[in-house]
Amino acid sequence: MDSRRSIPRTDDLLADPDLAPAVARAGRDRVKTAIQQAQQRARTGELAPDAVKRAALAALTPLRRVINATGVLLHTNLGRAPLSPLAVRAIADAAGVTDIELDLETGRRGRRGRSALAALAAAVPAAEAVHVVNNNAAALVLAATALAGGKEILVSRGELVEIGDGFRLPDLLVSTGARLREVGTTNRTTLRDYAEAVGPETGFVLKVHPSNYRIEGFTATPEVAELSTLGVPLVADAGSGLLRPDPLLPAEPDAATWLNAGAHLVTASGDKLLGGPQCGLLLGRADLVERLRRHPLARALRVDKLTLAALEATLAAPATPVAAALHADPEALYVRAQALAERLADAGVDAAAVRTEARVGGGGAPGVTLPSAALAVAPVLAARLRSGDPAVLGRVERGHLLLDLRAVPEELDKELLSAVTACG
Repeated sequence: MDSRRSIPRTDDLLADPDLAPAVARAGRDRVKTAIQQAQQRARTGELAPDAVKRAALAALTPLRRVINATGVLLHTNLGRAPLSPLAVRAIADAAGVTDIELDLETGRRGRRGRSALAALAAAVPAAEAVHVVNNNAAALVLAATALAGGKEILVSRGELVEIGDGFRLPDLLVSTGARLREVGTTNRTTLRDYAEAVGPETGFVLKVHPSNYRIEGFTATPEVAELSTLGVPLVADAGSGLLRPDPLLPAEPDAATWLNAGAHLVTASGDKLLGGPQCGLLLGRADLVERLRRHPLARALRVDKLTLAALEATLAAPATPVAAALHADPEALYVRAQALAERLADAGVDAAAVRTEARVGGGGAPGVTLPSAALAVAPVLAARLRSGDPAVLGRVERGHLLLDLRAVPEELDKELLSAVTACG
């Protein structure tokens, strides 16, 4: 029997009620093109015939929902941190009309995002003042522009990092009009290297945590407490967004510790280990934060009401999905994997529970592995699962597609099971 006969016809799919909203939103021609592309994938065997409609719908969705079974908790290509339910509700509430810059008691203009800023200040008492911009790179750009425009930024050669997609920190900083003055060597930089470079042209010293790589062996770098004694502002890029120490990540810096050690300004990402929306956090000395806040560039880098709402709710949440994944019990993950493997076997899908290793990702905690568990299924399912709704993304390793459960909340197990069963 010709397998193409089981592929749904174009006219039938265009008349399908499930596709009616897509036709209304995107137009009949665009929906027809998506159907034909999905049909072609089914003809080549990439898709099962009964997945054609689902694949066409997925292609018509601007941003598709994904179950992250890669074993990377903060997957940059998947949008990094998933938001907490509290943050999701806060975004929905903020989507309408809000008091973002209005004091409802007086009826006059109020400070933009004051409640979110208050929540951030309460979360990091060591900071005299706080400010929020649209990402951590923006935080560094604002600091460089406001504090070192036309001046020098002292930075160790071992901390001139590339931050992803070809963007390099040195290029980012010099684009502001500041000049970089490299000190030390790739593997060893001393306090004396910095001290000898400090002068009238120094805007600030920059300390960058190497969050996406490690240098091992014959190495040396001054601590924050030492760098804070140089007589010029110390800006410290903590990167991964920890506000307080986490025992699972002893080598990962946190904002509170660096501020208490003497950093004058700490920058960090909101959408990494903090578990919030994409934003850049600026925490530190009141006079420096105020200079940044009042700089004209701050207007271009400000965040919207949805980000402020999600950030405040993240800080108020008892736990975030990122924290839950980071601290998940490996044995509980393996029990889940066994139960899912048994269910798949009952459905005729070859699957096994295996022990794996997950990692933080998102440029955080390089080299740290987290014991985890996964479903091992046939690698041929990888493309089919990516085409589903929701899409499921795993990793192919040792001849199997591993669907790692470390970053998959237990409440998604039913959807994961359905997706694998449909593709298997």
